[in-house]
Amino acid sequence: MGYIYKKKKLTGAQKRKMRKSLVAYAFIAPNFIGFTVFTLFPMLFAVILAFVEWDGNNPVIFVGLKNFIQLFQDTMFLRALRNTLIYCIGTVPLTLAMSLFLAIILNQKVAGKGFFRTLAFFPYVASLVAVTAVWSMIFHPVKGPVNYILYSVFNVASDKLPNWFGGNLILLMFILFSVWKFMGYYMVIYLAGLQGISAELYEAANLDGANTWQKFRFITLPQLRKTTFFVSIMITISCFKIYDIAIMLAGGGDGKLGSSAMVLVYYIYQNAFEYWKLGYSSAIAMVLFLLVLIVTIFQFRIQAKYDKE
Repeated sequence: MGYIYKKKKLTGAQKRKMRKSLVAYAFIAPNFIGFTVFTLFPMLFAVILAFVEWDGNNPVIFVGLKNFIQLFQDTMFLRALRNTLIYCIGTVPLTLAMSLFLAIILNQKVAGKGFFRTLAFFPYVASLVAVTAVWSMIFHPVKGPVNYILYSVFNVASDKLPNWFGGNLILLMFILFSVWKFMGYYMVIYLAGLQGISAELYEAANLDGANTWQKFRFITLPQLRKTTFFVSIMITISCFKIYDIAIMLAGGGDGKLGSSAMVLVYYIYQNAFEYWKLGYSSAIAMVLFLLVLIVTIFQFRIQAKYDKE
C-alpha cells in the first residue's frame, strides 16, 4: 500500500520568516565566501603543505615530520626565532608602559591636550615608508644627527660610532621604532579605559588620604586590567608578525635581511618565494602559529586567574 505525501503549505508568518532568513544569509554570504576562499582554505592548505616537499612545479612528496625536524637543525631559523622573541620581549612591555603613560598624562586637564593627543597618534597613521626614511636619516651612521651628537658632544671616536642598522643594535632599532609608531594607537585605547573609571573611586581615595602612586596602584591599574589584557594580546600578535618594519629599516636597497635582522615572517617569505621550499616555509608558519597560540592561551589563563580573585 503506497503512501501519498502532500507538500505542506507554508503559512504567511513562515514565509515572512524564511524571506527574512534568506535576506540575512544574502548579507552574510559575501563575507563568508571571502573568508572561506582567502582565509580558511589557505590555512588548511598550509597545514597540509607543512608535511610535504613541493616547489610549486614538481610532484608533491609526502615527507611527514621531516620539515619540522629540519627546522631545529637550521641555524638561520633558530636565529630568526631568537630575533623575533627578543623583539617581542622588548616591544610588548615598553609599548604597554609608554601607551599607559601617555594616556594618563593626556587624560589630565592640560593646555593643548587635543594637539598633543594628535601628535602622539600621528606616527600610527603616517606612512611607514616616510617614517622609516626619517629614522634612517636620523640614525645614519655617517650623516645622522644622533651620531653627530655622539661625536661632537660626547667625544665618541669616529671609528667607534655605532652602526644603528647593523649587528645587534638593529633589534634595538626595531623595538624603539615599533614603540614610537604604535604607542599612539594603544594610547587611545587606554584613554577610553581611563575615562570609563568612576571619579567617585578617586574621590573616596582622596578622603582616605591616598597619594598619587597609591591611587594609580590600587584604582587605575585594577580598573584597566581588561584594557591592558586586550592591548597586550594585540601587541603580542603584532610583534610576532613583524615583517614590513624589518624590511624598511634593515632591508636596504635590495630588500634582503641579514642574519642579525632576520625574523620569522621574512624567513617564511624567503623560503617560499626565493627558494621555493613551500613545504618548509609552511612548517615555519605552523611553528609561528603555535608560538602565538601558546602565548595567547597563557595570557588568557592569567586574565582568568585575575578575574576569579
